[in-house]
Amino acid sequence: MTYQDHREHRDHQYGGHQEHRDHGADRDHRDPYRLVTPQAAPAPGDGPGAVSRGDVLRTLLWTVVVLSVVANTALSFTGAATPLHLATGLVTVLAAGTLVVRALRGRR
Repeated sequence: MTYQDHREHRDHQYGGHQEHRDHGADRDHRDPYRLVTPQAAPAPGDGPGAVSRGDVLRTLLWTVVVLSVVANTALSFTGAATPLHLATGLVTVLAAGTLVVRALRGRR
């Protein structure tokens, strides 16, 4: 029996009355063909579009990596002093290293 057949059978069984048809979250609970269990409503800020603290930190670290690489490249073309190259290179290595460590810890 397909899902559509099941719905038609149920509607016919209850005479098609609106109050007997299941709607919303109740339908998820009574649907025999549903493969997952219904979940509680997410708390405010925890929905599918919510941004976690880890996402913000990862974005910030990638921004620092890109900006420090661009700064180091610009310093190379302008012939800046070596300490400036070392400073931007150190920032790049620290930010990239932090991204790698977070990715490896996230695998566990």
